[in-house]
Amino acid sequence: MTGLNTEWAMGQLDDFIAATDLTYVPSPPHSIGFHSYKTAQPEAEVVKKAQVIEQILDRVVPGWRGLDVDTDRKKWAVHHEAVIRAREQLARQQEIADNLGENAPQISAAALHPWVWSGAASLWQSGHYHSAVEDAAKKVNAETQNKVGRRDVSETDLFKQAFSLDAATPGKARLRRMTPDDSDTYKSLQRGAMALAEGIYAGIRNPLNHELADEELDEQAALEYLAALSVLARWVDDSTVERAQGDKA
Repeated sequence: MTGLNTEWAMGQLDDFIAATDLTYVPSPPHSIGFHSYKTAQPEAEVVKKAQVIEQILDRVVPGWRGLDVDTDRKKWAVHHEAVIRAREQLARQQEIADNLGENAPQISAAALHPWVWSGAASLWQSGHYHSAVEDAAKKVNAETQNKVGRRDVSETDLFKQAFSLDAATPGKARLRRMTPDDSDTYKSLQRGAMALAEGIYAGIRNPLNHELADEELDEQAALEYLAALSVLARWVDDSTVERAQGDKA
């Protein structure tokens, strides 16, 4: 998995499995139904380990919070089973890739541009892919507004004006993907950014907000939408800002 230190992750998973191993504590004498379970390590230690473990699980076992596990008097049961699954996935990932067909490159949502993933992360991890894409689109729009200092336009109109070939005017800064010149390359870069933004906000963001508002996205489609947003975010982030003389940054 891209960017993941597998050896380190497996060590963390092993440590958590040992920490959350359960011991059955029977009901007190002359009582029934008061049994419980005790983890191998104290609750405070398990909580600290869970902070890291949850981030590993989000990468390796998407949707792990929804596992159907017996949690009766077993607070960490879902985490424990998810960690066992994650460890097996990491230990056998090459074998799985080799035997399930195409060993194609994979995209990690967490490796997308920070504007996109920070906007989508919490909703994505809970399986709300539709809302995650919407919030990522809002985040990219907001960061672009911040970069050019605009609040009067948004989404498609914002990007059309930001990447316009026209010179900056007071209150209307431009984004330049390369040093402006009269070359076809410069014009293509600017036009391409405008076209991508229009495609994203007209073809993805608006339908999700209107016609498809009540339909959930499947994970693959949502990931592809986030990838498109990530390309746009990188283009905006890497662009220089051109302002009219006298405009403040």
